[in-house]
Amino acid sequence: MELRQLRYFMEVAEREHVSEAAQYLHVAQSAISRQIANLEAELGVTLFEREGRNVKLTPIGKVFLTHTKTAMKAIDYAKKQIDEYLDPERGTIKIGFPTSLASHLLPTVISAFKEKHPNVAFHLRQGSYNFLIDSVINREIDLAFLGPVPQNIPDIEGSILFTESILALLPSSHPLASKRSILLNELRNDSFVLFPKGYILQHIVVDACKQAGFVPNISSVGEDLDAIKGLVSAGMGVTLLPESTFHESIPRFTVKVPIELPLVRRSVGIIVSKKRDLAPSEKVFYKFVKEFFSMLEQYK
Repeated sequence: MELRQLRYFMEVAEREHVSEAAQYLHVAQSAISRQIANLEAELGVTLFEREGRNVKLTPIGKVFLTHTKTAMKAIDYAKKQIDEYLDPERGTIKIGFPTSLASHLLPTVISAFKEKHPNVAFHLRQGSYNFLIDSVINREIDLAFLGPVPQNIPDIEGSILFTESILALLPSSHPLASKRSILLNELRNDSFVLFPKGYILQHIVVDACKQAGFVPNISSVGEDLDAIKGLVSAGMGVTLLPESTFHESIPRFTVKVPIELPLVRRSVGIIVSKKRDLAPSEKVFYKFVKEFFSMLEQYK
């Protein structure tokens, strides 16, 4: 069994078309067909079945694909470890992040890191809270920034970098817009603009409202911060957002107001997998991030 055969097999399985896989891999279609036939002969099973011009995985082919992906991730990671052992300043780090940390935290950290380590490259992947956790566990990304930092997940190690308040964002015409702070219960009759169900920030807001004695009336949803801020700016409702999402500016026709009771906060941090050691460049970045935020906290 050769690595070439496994890579050909994975590409055909992904595209369900031998000629498209051949075009992508820049090899002859006959070469791919021959190598897959050799692989099937060695395994003693049929991995694909034809459906017109396409091919589909057989049931045992699907099982083999799952294990092949796991094996290839391990092999790719081993090669990366060797490359970075030889030169840790030229590694590539796969980082995940949620939308709430995209505008300020991520560019600030990476920019500061690149000043000291200009040859380290990054692959960045935005995703939802659970997606990022699963991606770290499954080795699809190396580490991720998250807020709040997950607790009690066996395969994840989280480090808190800082904590921040969750603030209310109100239309400037709102009756409470001029107040220095509010009680969350004062928004019980308002319409709320939130992330969709399943997003961690929606969960945080709903939990906070329940602590304040009411269930929020969610009239509108947005899948990113700009959409949510825009809907509040248009007077469609109120929302609660982390303080760091207002770093650059407050949207037009809105005001941010601290919440006095209950105190709503979230931790923000970085997570890695407990199932594998960090590669050399990842260790350098991980250490840098923790020291970077430790220094920021000292100067507050």
